[in-house]
Parts: sequence; C-alpha cells; structure tokens
Amino acid sequence: MARNLLKNPSGEEQLEFWELTENGGSQWKVEDMPGDCGYDFCHDGVTKYFATSFELCLKRQVIDLLEEGFSFEQLDAQPPVTVEDWYSGRKDCGCTYRMTVCLLDENHEVIQEFKPDPVTLDPDCDNCFWKQVSHTFSNYGPGMRYISFEHGGQDTKFWDGWFGVRVTGSSVIVEV
Repeated sequence: MARNLLKNPSGEEQLEFWELTENGGSQWKVEDMPGDCGYDFCHDGVTKYFATSFELCLKRQVIDLLEEGFSFEQLDAQPPVTVEDWYSGRKDCGCTYRMTVCLLDENHEVIQEFKPDPVTLDPDCDNCFWKQVSHTFSNYGPGMRYISFEHGGQDTKFWDGWFGVRVTGSSVIVEV
C-alpha cells in the first residue's frame, strides 16, 4: 500500500523533520484549525497547519528513497510519484503560495521539477478557502534516489505576525 513519505505533513509535531530554507518575518508557526480569520479544512483528521509571516517562509524535506526501503530496481522502473499540498489564505489579508518539488539523482541533481507559478490569494476578490495542488511525475528516466519537497509563501500586506499563506496535508507518494 502506498504511504506518505513526508514526515509531519500537517504540523502535529510542530516543525520537526522540516528544514527551514527561508524563515523570514515572524517566522514559521503551527496553529490549530481553523485559526484566526481562517477556514475549516475539508477532510477529517487534519487539525493543524503551518502559518507563514510577512517575509518569505519556505520549508523543505528531502526524502532518501533508498533509506525509505525502495530498491534501485523499483526506482529505475520510473514509478509514478504523486505530490499533493493544501494551502489557504485568511479572510483579512492576502498571501502568496509557492511550491517546488524535484526528483533528484544520487548526486542531488534535478531529474525533473514541478514548480507551478506562485499563487496570490486576495480575500477582497478571491475565494481563500483551502485549495489543493497535485502533480504526478512519470516518464522521468532512471536514477531517481531522492525527492525534494519545498513549499511556503508570505502575506501581501507585510503585517507583523502570521498573516501569510497556510499549508497542511502535504504528501509525497511513490506508487510501486
């Protein structure tokens, strides 16, 4: 059965297992759903999210696929890799969301990258409810050994505190 390879995808363990690659403003924070001026999440079981600040906040996990129990043969067969993430804004402040996921070889060189354009949410004209982004990698060639998953963002009004994008429910699944 496929399993989520990301550890602590929704902040149950605060920021454990995440490398903070950008930690600006008031820095990252874990909050309880739905949070101040927030929206309820659409799936049961997710009770926390990561909140960003007024300067860019990005966090990353690099998954070692061999350490996770995959064999060279399984990985070189180019199994589908599905990544998902959920993000939302607040009812009172705009925000931007960013995501970059890379399939990496043994030297951490990029084999294939998924990097959608940043999304800006404005509560004055957008629905800032929880939104899902999803992508499946396929036909990327042999040699994948690591997956780098990075996401985050910031608010658009530069308010002191945690008024930026909220992220939760992230997943990386390798279908072997």
